[in-house]
Amino acid sequence: MLEWTDNLIMRRILKNTGRVPFLASISVTTSLLISLWSSQAFAINEWYELYNNTRSLGMGGASVAITSDDTSLYRNPANLGSLRDVYGTLLDPEVEGSTNLTPEQIDIRQVMEKLNTKQDTFYRSKTQITPAVVMRNIGLGLIYKNEISAEIKSSDPTVMDTKYVNDFGAVFGVNLRLFDGRIKIGGSAKLINRIEVDNPALAVGGPTDMQTIGSEGTAVAFDGGLLLQAPWTYLPTLGVVVRDIGDTVFDKRDGWRMRTNTRPNTVKQSVDVAAALFPIHSNEVRSVWTVEYSDVTNSREDDDNAKRVHVGIELNARDIFFFRVGYNQRYATAGIEIAGEYLSWQIATYGEEIGTRDNPREDRRVNTKLSLRF
Repeated sequence: MLEWTDNLIMRRILKNTGRVPFLASISVTTSLLISLWSSQAFAINEWYELYNNTRSLGMGGASVAITSDDTSLYRNPANLGSLRDVYGTLLDPEVEGSTNLTPEQIDIRQVMEKLNTKQDTFYRSKTQITPAVVMRNIGLGLIYKNEISAEIKSSDPTVMDTKYVNDFGAVFGVNLRLFDGRIKIGGSAKLINRIEVDNPALAVGGPTDMQTIGSEGTAVAFDGGLLLQAPWTYLPTLGVVVRDIGDTVFDKRDGWRMRTNTRPNTVKQSVDVAAALFPIHSNEVRSVWTVEYSDVTNSREDDDNAKRVHVGIELNARDIFFFRVGYNQRYATAGIEIAGEYLSWQIATYGEEIGTRDNPREDRRVNTKLSLRF
């Protein structure tokens, strides 16, 4: 489409300029540069997910083949078959923000005012709560997530590149164990109401109320997962998750929380694959090693393969202290957890790729979570 448009422009310019093709080529080049700059200058190229958690982020964003607690419900329903007992979280607030600008709020107007004085500074803030009850082969949970990524460029301070998502919903998951758990097949159904602002050029000083700038809608979505686990030393495991089967479209109901003129973006079906090992080093020490590749079908139409690679390692001492490191989209990650019987605290730092293959750009973030569980 771009090539056809360029040829059309060239023909028109040559027609108008007659015997001055050199000036015509300069005009075309200038036009293309302006067009490309306009389309890319305000594009936060970040991959958004319905759910991620502190443990996964500390391990390079990997989670498909390793989750075996209440988060299995959200990350890979096949791992519900790995549970040995009943798990639940009564309260598990999780907060996140960029290290280059202290997160204070998620209100778009306040973020805009803050970034007006901090141009060329990326802003990220997120809060999340996911209470859940899970047991072997079945689980039910709720999710509330409120997040924003934004930036005002000094090259055009009249607009703010804005990505805002507010999700509220429920997730139900089941799993089938075959051959004594060597094969696990899981599925989950999600009912999600979403409020979204996805605008690379939101006018600074313009309206910021959600009814005007936002989209709202409800979707029923489905995920499917498969785990293959060999009964050998280190329990080698292969995992696959198909997310948003058949695409997730937010068209089931509007006006649940507010009325807007548009619906949130459709989430395309994607496939993630992973492999993991689970060495036992002693009676009190074991570890997890995993590598993961996201979106193998390229539903996001992104040619930056580095965004798809996740590597994670976790060292577990007596189920009390956990140390995590990893690699996420070109960047290092790390995290720790201190866990008790009913209370745990986790913290992680990771780098998120918000650029492109040719122009990578890291946003360094800190994520922390406190869980009251049973």
